[in-house]
Amino acid sequence: MVLAWLCLTFGVAVGSAILPIISIELFVIGLVTQQPGISCWWIGFAVATGQVLGKLVYFLAARGSLHLPAFLRRKEKPEKPSSPFKLKWKARLDTVRDRCHRHPHWMFGTHAVSSVVGLPPFMFTTVLAGLAGMSTALFVATGAAGRFARFTVLAASPALMAGWLH
Repeated sequence: MVLAWLCLTFGVAVGSAILPIISIELFVIGLVTQQPGISCWWIGFAVATGQVLGKLVYFLAARGSLHLPAFLRRKEKPEKPSSPFKLKWKARLDTVRDRCHRHPHWMFGTHAVSSVVGLPPFMFTTVLAGLAGMSTALFVATGAAGRFARFTVLAASPALMAGWLH
């Protein structure tokens, strides 16, 4: 039965990585309150594996290694003159992209902090890591370690709180 719960946890983690409207945090809290016999280490492992696997799609797409299907790509719109506001934001984005390409090692720290804390958002740093050209092995290792730490602590938190309150 534990294996079934861990497989479900893995599936929800992949889904939440691809569709950010799914909250893996709420799922994990609900799981550990209803199934306290499942080890927080296994839950952390299942979630970390699923999250990194799901985010790998965005990472590879940002690098240009993975071409998304037509229904996921933006439709080409006819060119129209850009407003000064859009030009200003395009220039800012180009500046960030240039800095990322010049300093890809900066992404290691940012991605590591994001994978544990969630700020800046993990989705944002995933795409930025792909744009910066971070190596896939470093992306997977950093994301997996951070996500494992985050969700292992989250899975252990209800038991810790219950122990402190008694």
